[in-house]
Amino acid sequence: MDNFCGLEKKYSEYKNSKAVIVPIPYEMTTTYLKGTAKAPRAIIEASKKLELYDEELDKVISDIGICTLAPLKVSEKNEAMAQKVKQHCLKVLNDNKFPVIIGGEHSISTGVVLAVKQKYPELSVLQFDAHADLRDEFKGSKYNHGCAMARVREHCDAVQVGIRSLSYEESQSIRKNNYKIIWDKDRKDMPSCIKEILTGLKKDVYITIDVDVFDPGFLPSVGTPEPGGLGWYDILDITKAVFKNKNVVGLDVVELCPGAANKASDFIAAKLIYKMLGYKFFI
Repeated sequence: MDNFCGLEKKYSEYKNSKAVIVPIPYEMTTTYLKGTAKAPRAIIEASKKLELYDEELDKVISDIGICTLAPLKVSEKNEAMAQKVKQHCLKVLNDNKFPVIIGGEHSISTGVVLAVKQKYPELSVLQFDAHADLRDEFKGSKYNHGCAMARVREHCDAVQVGIRSLSYEESQSIRKNNYKIIWDKDRKDMPSCIKEILTGLKKDVYITIDVDVFDPGFLPSVGTPEPGGLGWYDILDITKAVFKNKNVVGLDVVELCPGAANKASDFIAAKLIYKMLGYKFFI
C-alpha cells in the first residue's frame, strides 16, 4: 500500500483516520543543497519499514488511522504559495483531523500556520531548528525558507529551540522583540529546558521541526547542516512533555534532503512522525 506505514485500507481511509499526512514537496528557495522536494516520497517509503508497535507506549500507533493525501503541487511563489498551502490544510483541520505536513522546504510552514491560526486563534508555535529563520527578506523574497519564522511571528508567538546559526540582523531582531530562544549552546539540564519551553507556550501549540535541528552526525541528510544540535532523546523528551501539557494541534517535518548514500535519515524522519502521533493520541 502506497501510504504512510503501508497501511491496509481500514487504517488509511480518510473517514476512519484521526491523523492525516499532508505531503507538500515544495522547493523554490533553498540556498545550499537541493533535494527537499524529494523528502515526502522518501519519508513515506521509509515509513513502510517501521515496526507499528511502539515499545515505549505499548501501543500499535497506526490503530488511530493514518490517511495519506496525494502530494500538493505548488508552483506559486511568495504569498500565493502560502495561501494555497493554507487552503489545502484548512480542509483537514475543519474535518477535525490531526495534520502532519511533510515538506519540502521550511517556507511552507507559513501557510500551514495561517490555517491553524484560523481554527485556533490563541496559537503558539514551537520550532525545532538549527537556524533562526528570522530574516525579514532573503534573496529577494519575504517567503524564502530563511524567513519562515519571521512570517510566523507576524501571526503568533513562538518558542525556538536548538538555534545555533543566524545573521547579525536576526540577532538584533531577537533582542529588540525579546523573542524566546532556547540557544543550542545554552541548553540547560533537560528538566529546566522543558520548563522554560512550556512556560513560553500557550495552550494550543503547532510544532514545526526542521530536521537540521539534529546533530548532523546523527541525521546528515539536510540542506544546510550545522555543527552541534539535539539528539533523538532530546527531541522525544521535549515533545513528550509538550504533548502531555499542551494541546498540540498539528505539526510539520521539513528540510530533509534525502540521498542515495544515507537512508537512515529518511527512516529517522519517518520514525519521528510516528512517535509524535503516538504522543498525540496515547499520552
